[in-house]
Amino acid sequence: MGAIKQFIPASKREQAKNSLENVKSWLHHKRLICLQSLQERQKTVGTREPSLALDETNNAFVRFDRVQKSYDGESLVVKDLNLDIPKGEFLTMLGPSGSGKTTCLMMLAGFETATHGEILLDGVSINNIPPHKRGIGMVFQNYALFPHMTVAENLSFPLEVRNMGKSEREAKVKRALDMVEMGDFGGRRPAQLSGGQQQRIALARALVFEPELVLMDEPLGALDKQLREKMQFEITRLAHNLGITVVYVTHDQTEALTMSDRVAVFNDGVIQQIDAPDVLYEQPKNSFVAQFIGENNTLEGVIEDIKDGVALVKLDNGDVIDAKPVNVSAKGERTRVSIRPERVEFRKDRLKEGAHLLNAEVLEVIYMGDILRTRLNVAGNTEFIVKTRNAPDQTRLNVGEVIEIGWLPEDCRALDA
Repeated sequence: MGAIKQFIPASKREQAKNSLENVKSWLHHKRLICLQSLQERQKTVGTREPSLALDETNNAFVRFDRVQKSYDGESLVVKDLNLDIPKGEFLTMLGPSGSGKTTCLMMLAGFETATHGEILLDGVSINNIPPHKRGIGMVFQNYALFPHMTVAENLSFPLEVRNMGKSEREAKVKRALDMVEMGDFGGRRPAQLSGGQQQRIALARALVFEPELVLMDEPLGALDKQLREKMQFEITRLAHNLGITVVYVTHDQTEALTMSDRVAVFNDGVIQQIDAPDVLYEQPKNSFVAQFIGENNTLEGVIEDIKDGVALVKLDNGDVIDAKPVNVSAKGERTRVSIRPERVEFRKDRLKEGAHLLNAEVLEVIYMGDILRTRLNVAGNTEFIVKTRNAPDQTRLNVGEVIEIGWLPEDCRALDA
């Protein structure tokens, strides 16, 4: 106890005593003091980030409440996560490697413990509940099927550990296999199945005991493109038909946009934006989201004026364009404007009268079947892309041609530089 007194300042000992905290919990707090100060924590107590939380009148099925995670006690890989997931939602956690998305999934599954904060499932804290008692289905990227068991035995295993009778197990296994259209494969072993078939079995095993929450950790990463796209639709259809809640982790942006009710974009342990796929793609709130989701053109410049919801941006090469101000607000502020390739127009009849136009040189035209992908030199950016529909009435551009391009102000977003 003397060593503890030497380690803890007298004022802190008095705080611990007054708050009736035991020495063990206080030392745990002391270890985290470098991650978040006591004053900062007191400021955030009882508050939730409104963009990530549901209305408090709704009961979140899954809730991350001020959750932090550190592996070394010094740096946070997940920083103050406040997130509500309603029952029946398909939520995707999307982000680059090291962004914290998989760590969040592992904490929810119980394979990692939260350093600080609370995780609740249907209103009950699960921080101290072991993984096998949480009643959560899990689908891994590597399938994790038992090679010495048949397909039916793999599906029966989670039912056996729940002490279900034989007849009930057989009925549930049959129903789960029929759901994934694998009813005739119960007697085969995993090695006798293709990658897509093994993924279906892994999905069926996660669903066989009828969990209300299923977690999926990049389950389609090992499949070829065509099969991956087919499984995306199958998983989404099953989730919605069964009414289960799904938390899905991926780094594939197209996968996230295709499958999800909402997408949470992670970077550096923080959710940058969480929205429906169409909102996320068309209305990114910062430069990271705009760049990370889909293909995106950017131009650097300075805000010249903001009036009637339109920002006048002077680009670094001197050209002037119109944009919608998002997280910029003052004249003279640096900005990075974002415009999607399919929203760029080179037909003046589709633009508003008085729209600012830019000169562009055609550098490359790539035929991609359903679309034409044209690379331009615009305001010094030689990687400026325009996508146009491959239609009989579409104007075909030629390499070396100089054209004028523009866009609707609402399609160009002035973001943080």
